[in-house]
Amino acid sequence: MKDVTGDSIVASNAGWTFSGEVAQHFDDHVSKSVPLYAAGHELICGLSDFFVGRDSVVYELGCSTGTLSFRLAERNKGKDGARFIGVDIEPEMVARAEQKRAELGVPNVSFVADDIFQAELEPADFIVAYYTVQFVRPAVRQALIDKIYAALNWGGCFVMFEKVRGPDARFQDMLTQMYTYDYKLGQGYNAEEIVSKARSLKGVLEPFSTQGNLDLLSRAGFQDVTTIMKYICFEGFVAIK
Repeated sequence: MKDVTGDSIVASNAGWTFSGEVAQHFDDHVSKSVPLYAAGHELICGLSDFFVGRDSVVYELGCSTGTLSFRLAERNKGKDGARFIGVDIEPEMVARAEQKRAELGVPNVSFVADDIFQAELEPADFIVAYYTVQFVRPAVRQALIDKIYAALNWGGCFVMFEKVRGPDARFQDMLTQMYTYDYKLGQGYNAEEIVSKARSLKGVLEPFSTQGNLDLLSRAGFQDVTTIMKYICFEGFVAIK
């Protein structure tokens, strides 16, 4: 049985997926579901000023409909030869991104429908995973961060935004209530939609704590890491190789 999780998206218990018709509603849904979603895009675009130059390769891993990839290209449009590549495992997401690209006429942005683990990454100066890694199985998450580290040029930057767990049970309970109940109700979702979304994400969305994410980055080889944004249980990390 499938339940409505909000914004005309339906999903079954422990069965959330980004495939099918989700791509048609994704932009509206994610902008309401994730606090400071657009502000995070602005931060990342501003951060790209320090790392993207002429002939740079930029990746967005888990690009969904390509919104951030296009914004990064626009921000850096004066840098000749810079290329922006979005990678997503869901063909429907990539199809929607390609539709946008045709409408916008952006020649230096391209999209690849592929598993991040299978995609070959060119040496890059800037790699972004915007609320993507949290959907990668914990058993192989370290391998992904290792791959990203290896793909970066020396001095390159990895930006990772994630939903994070609290450092202990008390804080986790506070974060859950503030986000799942207060924030989502404030966005206009009703109780049934909130519960349905939470049920659909069981075993699919597996956040780590702040320290757990820092440990992932450290084990991969990143030594210079800082937080660029934090709001309730959402955090943006910047790691430089």
